Amino acid sequence: MSVWSKRFLSLLATTVLIAAAAAAQQSSPGIPSPEVAQALDFPTVLYGAAYYNEYMPGDQVARLDKDVSLMKAAGLSVVRMGESTWSLWEPEDGQFDYAWMDRVVGAMGKAGIKVILGTPTYSLPAWMAHQHPEILARYPDGRENSYGMRQNMDTDSPAYRFYAERLIRHIVAHYKDNPTVIGWQLDNETSSYGAANPDVFIGFQHYLEKKFVTPEALSKAWFLNYWGENLHTWEDLPTRDGTISTGYKLEWTRWSQMRVTDFLHWQAALVRECAGPRQFVTTDYGSTMRPDVNEEAIAESLDIPADNIYHGTQDHYDGATQSIQGDFTRSLKHSNFLITETNAQTTDWSSAFQFPPYDGQMREDVYTHLSNGANMVEYWHWASIAANQETYWKGVLSHDLEPNRAYAEVGRTAHELQKVGPHLVGLKIHNQVAILWSRDSYNAISFMPFTSNASMPWLPGRSTADYNSLVKQMHRSLYDLNIGSDFVFPTTQDFSAYKLLIVPALYISDDALLQRISDYVKNGGHVVMTFKSGFANENSAVRWVRAPGPLREAAGFSYQEFSNLEHPLALKGDPFHAGDENKVDHWAEFLMPEHAKAIAYYDHPFFGKWPAITENDFGAGTLLYEGTYLSDALQTAVLKSALQKAGLTGPDQQLPAAVHVQHGVNRLGKRIHYYFNYSGAPVVAAYSYGAGTNLLDGKPVAHTQQLTLAPWDLAIIEE
Repeated sequence: MSVWSKRFLSLLATTVLIAAAAAAQQSSPGIPSPEVAQALDFPTVLYGAAYYNEYMPGDQVARLDKDVSLMKAAGLSVVRMGESTWSLWEPEDGQFDYAWMDRVVGAMGKAGIKVILGTPTYSLPAWMAHQHPEILARYPDGRENSYGMRQNMDTDSPAYRFYAERLIRHIVAHYKDNPTVIGWQLDNETSSYGAANPDVFIGFQHYLEKKFVTPEALSKAWFLNYWGENLHTWEDLPTRDGTISTGYKLEWTRWSQMRVTDFLHWQAALVRECAGPRQFVTTDYGSTMRPDVNEEAIAESLDIPADNIYHGTQDHYDGATQSIQGDFTRSLKHSNFLITETNAQTTDWSSAFQFPPYDGQMREDVYTHLSNGANMVEYWHWASIAANQETYWKGVLSHDLEPNRAYAEVGRTAHELQKVGPHLVGLKIHNQVAILWSRDSYNAISFMPFTSNASMPWLPGRSTADYNSLVKQMHRSLYDLNIGSDFVFPTTQDFSAYKLLIVPALYISDDALLQRISDYVKNGGHVVMTFKSGFANENSAVRWVRAPGPLREAAGFSYQEFSNLEHPLALKGDPFHAGDENKVDHWAEFLMPEHAKAIAYYDHPFFGKWPAITENDFGAGTLLYEGTYLSDALQTAVLKSALQKAGLTGPDQQLPAAVHVQHGVNRLGKRIHYYFNYSGAPVVAAYSYGAGTNLLDGKPVAHTQQLTLAPWDLAIIEE
C-alpha cells in the first residue's frame, strides 16, 4: 500500500474512531465502576518502581530473573511498565509483538508483584515519523520539529490518532484478562507539546466560531480595534505565531489545554472499552499546575489521578514540594492518588545535579507522600540506564545493577509497610484552608509580567517573582505553619467548606467568580487576597471601572495607580514582627481605603502615602488584601495573623521549625498523626492529640508526651 493510501485511510478511519470514542466518553465521567472501585480499595500501600527490562544491557532474560528476585527480596509490590517503547510493541507498521512484555508480566505475576501498564503513545517509533512527517509538531514560531526526542508530535493529527488507537486497542485487549495487570496509565506526562500545526489552528478557529459566533464579537472581546486588527471573516484569523493580542494568547492557552484534555479523555474511553472490568485508568501528571494542562478537567475521565513528584534532596529535603503537589493532586477528585514517579537516587538530564539522598530520606519520603493522601509510591526507576538522555537520572540500582545503599533503604521501608501499610492506605484528609488556583491568571500574567528581574534567589522548585512563585510562597507559608490546605478552582461553585480562602493574584476572572468570593466573605468566610486580583476580565481585557472592579465593596478600597518597585521597601514600624525580612518588592498598588482598615504602610516618602496591606470587615467575614509582593517571612507572618483571626491555630503552630505534621483518618476510622523531622539533627516535639500507638515501633504514646525524632525520621501515631 502506498504512503498516500495509508494517509487517506488514516484520515477516514480516525474520523470514525474519534467520533466513536467521543460517544463512549459521554458514558465515562470518571466515576469508577463498582468493580474498579473495589479494585482501588487497596488492602495496603502499593510500593514499587518503574521497570524497563528492555533497557537492560546483556542477557535480558537472565537480568529479568535477577531483578524480580531482588524486588521480591526487598518487598516491592508493584511495577509500572511499557509506556516508553512503542517501537517494541509495534516494530513495523501493523506488526505487533507482545512476547517481550508477556515474559516480564509473567515473571512479575509469579513473584506476586502487580503491574500497571502504560499506553506507549508519547514516544513515536521511527517508522511512523518517516511515513508521516506531518505528525511531528510545528511550533508557534514556525520552527519544524524533528525526530529523535520524545513528546514531539501533534496529538490531533489524524494519522497519529489512527495509529495510537490501533495500538491501544491491541495492547489493552491482550492484557484485559491478566490478573497481574491492575491498571492502565494513559500516555506519560502529557502536554500540548507546543503544537501549532495547521490542523491545530483549524481546530482553534472552529472553537472560536462556536464560542464567539461572529468575528465581530471576537474583535470586540479582544479589543482588536487596536492597530486596526479587526476581523470580519473567520478566514482572516491570524495564526498564533506573531499575535500581540492578549485575548488571543489567553484563548490559545485554553485551546492547548482543551487539546490535552480531549486527547486523554479519548484514550480513557478507548482503554475502558477494551480493558478488564477491574482494571483502573489513571494518567501521570508530570507535576501539576502546568500552564497548558488542565488537570481538573483531565481528572474527570480518570478513576484515580497520579503524579510524578521530584524534589530537592540532602539539605534541600523538607517535604514542601511533595506537599504542594500532593495537595493539588488530592484536590482534583477530593480523593487519594498515586505517585507514579519520585526520586530514587539522583536526577537531571546531565551529571550537574547529582545529589543522592542522605540516609533516611528515601524512607521518610515514602511516608511524606502517604501523609498527603497517596496510596502508592513508585520510584523512577528500578535500574539506572547505561546511555542517552537520562543516564544520570538514577534508579534504585546504580549502573552496576547490584544491591546498594538505596536498595537497602527501600527494602527496610517495604518490609515496614507490610506491617503498617493497612493502617495508612486510604487516608482521608479534611482541611479548613484552600488556595484558589487560576491557570488563566498564571498564563495571562506571563504575557504581561509584573517583574523582569531575578532578584529573588533561585531555589529548587521556586522561580523568580511571578504568579507561580506567589502560589508556591503562600502554600509554603501554610506548610511552614503546619496548616494543611486544599486547592479550589475558578469552576468551584461553593467555598463554604473552608474557613480561610487564599486568593493569589486572581488577574483573570469573570464577574461571577468575583461575586462568589464576595458572597463567601459576606457569609462569614475569611479571605487573604493579593495584588492584581480582579484586574482583567475573562478575555484578558482590563476592566474599565476603577480597580479592583467587582471586588471593590468586599475589599473596601479602590485604586487608580500602581508602580513597579525598583528596590525592596520596608513596612513602617514592622507591623508583623518580621525583623530583617520586613520587606516588600516588585509591585505596589496605590490603595485608597473606603471601608477597609490600613494595617501596614510602606516606609517611604512617596509610597508611604498608601497602605501596603488592608483588611475589611464585610458582612460576617473579612478580606485581607496585600497590595504588594511580600518577602517569604513576612508572608508567613501575615498568614499566621489571618489564621489566628479565623480560629485555625493551635499546638501544631508551636512545634520546632524542623517538625512538620499531617493529620487524617484511616479506613479503620482512627485518627492518624504524622510527625516528621526534616533535619539532620535529633529533635523533640510535643504530641498534643489523643493517646495512641506509634505504628512504626509499636510503643504507646500519651497525650502531651514528648516525641524524640531521630534525624530524617518520623513517628506515626494512630489514636
